[in-house]
Amino acid sequence: MSGPLEGIRVLEVAMYGFVPSAGAVLADWGADVIKVEHAVTGDPQRGLRRTGRYVVEHDPNPNIEHANRGKRSLGLDMSRPEGREVLHELARRADVFLTSFLPQARRKFGIDVDDIRAVNPKIVYARGSALGPRGPEADRGGYDMTAFWCRASTAASVTPPGTEGMINPPAPAYGDTISGTNLAGGIAAALVKRERTGEPSVVDVSLLGSGLWAMGQAIGVSLRLGEPWEGTTPGAHSSPANPLSGLYRTADGRYLSLMMLQPGKFWADVCRHIDRPELADDPRFATAEAIATNTAEAVAILREVFAARPLAEWSRRFATLSGPWAPVQDTLQAAADEQVRANEYVRSAGELELVASPAQFDVTAPELSAAPSFAAQTEEILLELGLGWDRIIALKEAGAVT
Repeated sequence: MSGPLEGIRVLEVAMYGFVPSAGAVLADWGADVIKVEHAVTGDPQRGLRRTGRYVVEHDPNPNIEHANRGKRSLGLDMSRPEGREVLHELARRADVFLTSFLPQARRKFGIDVDDIRAVNPKIVYARGSALGPRGPEADRGGYDMTAFWCRASTAASVTPPGTEGMINPPAPAYGDTISGTNLAGGIAAALVKRERTGEPSVVDVSLLGSGLWAMGQAIGVSLRLGEPWEGTTPGAHSSPANPLSGLYRTADGRYLSLMMLQPGKFWADVCRHIDRPELADDPRFATAEAIATNTAEAVAILREVFAARPLAEWSRRFATLSGPWAPVQDTLQAAADEQVRANEYVRSAGELELVASPAQFDVTAPELSAAPSFAAQTEEILLELGLGWDRIIALKEAGAVT
């Protein structure tokens, strides 16, 4: 089954994780994504082998594959007139121009909006930035750690009061991947607009804006009350008025999460599933108001109950529980989850298994393929432009392409 963007060509001039991950989503959706890389060094992300204590010694390398699966790679020197001419020829045939370059670099290499629109007036021009296209810091770069995680308030909001230092992001490219998905969605909307009106758009998504959006509800509450959002101390129950909203430790040191925002509705069912039906008739927990008043007592009881059995047993028991709950899982456990596999949220991409982008169309998971080797499709792409072998050889000898 073809993807919804089948027939759309994307020209990606971008590096690292954020904007290339937008290209990966578009490729998952069926677009032909041509990744333009530096003619000598390629995308610097290709050299990323260590993320914290995790080291990938050999290819394929998930650090490059995650954000670049399904694309074609062209090695191009945009600083040379011959290379710029090739780039503009590619832009002439593209539906989307996607870039992470800062304003000064875009002007230097002749890839700013006016430059690209001069060769293709109908192209959707999409930019990913650290801090947005306006304001005094529009020319500044940044990474998801700085712009998304720290500046947009997540770091301060998840770090419990009194903690020395700040909690780091949970995974590499965490903010990059979220922001890239936002950018892909903006591009898709712009393509719909162009289809309906004939008018192309300039699409902007920043790490800062995406980070704020991810924290949007908490920021809204903070602005309404005039109080900053603060993290919960580990081990403390997360809700002072709801025992069915929080984490509970099991006998084997694992955790399960209950998230039942209407405790009065679910309390009796929980009591049956934990073999404590008498608690359903306990006056302390007979109504939602009583449960709220006696939350500390209910939490103490539930902690003792859950600590008596391992998570696997609770998972079996809770298969018929009506309220929302989940096991707390690490990355390997999540990837092996039966529900994850049933929905093909993790799929084969060449030699690796990678997480697919989350949108599915017609109840079908996207087909994934491996990321391209550096400049692997240069000749193929140039031949598609109609360049003969003599011209291609001349471009290679001039150092304009790899």
